[in-house]
Formats: sequence, C-alpha cells, structure tokens
Amino acid sequence: MAASSAQSSALGRTSEAMRWGQLIFGIICMVMIANLQYGWTLFVNPIDQKYHWGRAAIQVAFTVFVLAETWLVPFEGYLVDKFGPKIMISGSGVLVAIAWVINSVADSLFLLYVGAAIGGIGAGVVYGGSVGNALKWFPDRRGLAAGLTAAGFGAGSALTVVPIANMIQSSGYQAAFFWFGIGQGLVVVIVGLLLRAPQAGDVPVVTSHAVTQTRRDYGPAEAIRTPVFWVMYLMFVMVGAGGLMAVAQLAPLATDYKIANVPVSLLGLTLPALTFALTIDRVLNGICRPFFGWVSDNIGRENTMFIAFLLEGVGIYALLYFANNPVLFVMLSGLVFFAWGEIYSLFPATCTDIYGRKFATTNYGMLYTAKGTASLLVPLSSVLTSTTGSWHAVFYVAAVLNVLAAIMALLVLKPMRVHATAKESSAWLDANVVDAR
Repeated sequence: MAASSAQSSALGRTSEAMRWGQLIFGIICMVMIANLQYGWTLFVNPIDQKYHWGRAAIQVAFTVFVLAETWLVPFEGYLVDKFGPKIMISGSGVLVAIAWVINSVADSLFLLYVGAAIGGIGAGVVYGGSVGNALKWFPDRRGLAAGLTAAGFGAGSALTVVPIANMIQSSGYQAAFFWFGIGQGLVVVIVGLLLRAPQAGDVPVVTSHAVTQTRRDYGPAEAIRTPVFWVMYLMFVMVGAGGLMAVAQLAPLATDYKIANVPVSLLGLTLPALTFALTIDRVLNGICRPFFGWVSDNIGRENTMFIAFLLEGVGIYALLYFANNPVLFVMLSGLVFFAWGEIYSLFPATCTDIYGRKFATTNYGMLYTAKGTASLLVPLSSVLTSTTGSWHAVFYVAAVLNVLAAIMALLVLKPMRVHATAKESSAWLDANVVDAR
C-alpha cells in the first residue's frame, strides 16, 4: 500500500483527476450497454406473444449477439489502439442505438438477428475499449480499474431492469426497445467523446513487488505466439465454461429438490429460493470484479486466481450436496456467483502486465474471445445431463474445471510468467549495457 501511495504522489493533481475521470467515463459507457445482454430476457416472452416464433428461435438472437460481442473484439481492439477510444466508442454508441431501434420494428427473425449482430458489434467496441482504456490509465491499480469497469457491465442493468419491465408492461416491448435504445446510445456517444488514451507522463511508473510488469510492449502477433497466452486462454475457457454450466443448471437443481418456490429470508428480504439465487447474481457478480481485482493488485494475479478459482470449485461442489436446504442453496449459489465474475478483472490485468500497455485493448481482445468459446461449450452440459440422466455430472465437471484452473494458476501460469519476465529483463539489461558502451 505504501508503494501505491508513493506512486500516486508522483502524479500531479490534474493527472490523477484525469485518470479517475477516464475510469468513470468508461464505467458509464459500460452501464449503458449492459442491457443489451442482461436485459434481453425481459423481451423474449413479449416478442413470442406477438409473433409466436418460439422462444428457442428468438434466443438465437442472443447467441448472435454474444458471438458478435466477443469474437470481433480483437479487430475492434486494434482499431481502438490505433485511432483512440473517443472515435471508436462514440461511433459504437450509434450502433447500440440502431440495434434496439431495429429490434423495436423487427417483424421477422432475420431482422431480429440483424439487430442482435449490430448490437453485438457496438457492445464489443464499448466493452473492449473501456476495459482497455482502464488498463492503460491504471498500471498501479490495474486489477481494481479493470474490475470496476467490468462491474459496470455486470451490474449496470440492475439500475434499469424495473423501468424497462414497467415500460414493457405499460407501453409494449417495442416502445421499450426504441426509447431505451435511443437513450443508452446517446449517452455512449456523448460520454465517449470525453475518453482519451493516456500520454507520456499521465500514468505512474510501477515498482510493485506483488505484480511484475513487462518493460516493453508486445504486438498482437507477438503475444499470440507465446505459450503463456494460450495457458491463460485455456484457463479463461475452463473457469468461464465451468461457471456457466453450473449456473445453467440452477433451475433444474432447485426444481428437482422441490425448493424453487420455498420462501427464504436473508438480509431483510424474503423471496422464493430460486428467485433469490438469481437475484443476487447481478449484485455479487458485479461486486466480485473490483474486489478480486483489488486483491490481485496487492497479493499478485496468480495467487488471487488460485483463491478465487478454488473457492468457485468448492462452492459448486457444496451447492450440489446442500441444495436440499433452501437457505444453503441461496447462500452457496451466491458464493458461486461471487467467485465466478472475477475472470473479467484478473485476466485483462494479467494480460496487460505481461504484454504491455500500447496494445492492451487488442491483446486482451484476443484473450476475451475465450468468453465466446466458453459459451459454445455450455450446451454440452445439456448433452452430459441427457447422457447420464442426471445433472450431477455437470456439477462434478464444473467443479473439477475450476480446481484444475486454480492449480494451473500457481503451478503453470506463474512459473511461465516469471521465466518470461526474467528472460525479458535480462535481454533489456543487455541491450542497455550495449547502448551505454
């Protein structure tokens, strides 16, 4: 903490205010795109009631959105690194608005899918650009900054769930799509104009013993050729898919144990067990991102990964065996949610620590495609359930994936990163000695 204070004191007040202002602007943009993913569920039934396309066909739009939002981020990140966040994020605000306006008038599945694709592209630019900008502005608090920014996406929709639901109820889903689309997109356009990448002297030089950072910037082609990148990618997929598999089976688990509608009273709230469990998702999934990011700034990335991933694995395993108790079901599902979302702060921070600041958006964009890969693996949980005749196997697999990722963080990722950093430092010193001569 003392080192962090010393680093901060080296900055002028204007620069420090600028850093936090940039972080806040990025968070606001993230909050404005959160509904494109987390608010979608509110529209599925109203759309089906109007056009009778079937929920499965309508949900294809969500898959299109997720794939467009994740798989295009490397290319979008390259454009953000090249042209800056202002142009790219403001322009994407227009796409965000267009996407929901299209949804408001979509009278065919094809048009609905087009809207989803456009929304995914816009959201991907905003997500990648906002996280990348936070990583660049906060080398001394990279985990916390990435976590706070990612929390804006994870928990941002909580502010507008009720207003959107009320508008759907009173004015129809088309009006909700149209007006919230225009409003959210307009905010992204305006706030995006205030964003900029840091220049020399805007950020502190980091000398932390807990977090080792590279002395040079790796281009995307260099980063993707290093073994440590693919170790991180595999771990990202394992934890992401494991968590999604477990969460996808929460409703069947609660139904089979006949506790889904049993009232549970916690923290002054009384809700049916399943509703309670799903409600705390957004809250804890948002809180965990800056929390574990902050922890990683102080004790190291891999050490934090080990704690979080192991906690997730144990939580999933315990949830399976204590799910017959409604209170424990809610508490343990909360633990699972809390130990899951931190991948969106730990991995971007680690990626930038290893590969540098200049191409932070692009390099993390390549790693972020692991989210899309993980989502493609989730349907396998349904295959596993139907093959074994039980969802127990899914929980076992999910728990094992998280425990393996925790072990890999300490025994594989950490040694590889230390070795790569030591090799790079040696090469840097040799080059500087030669220059000095």
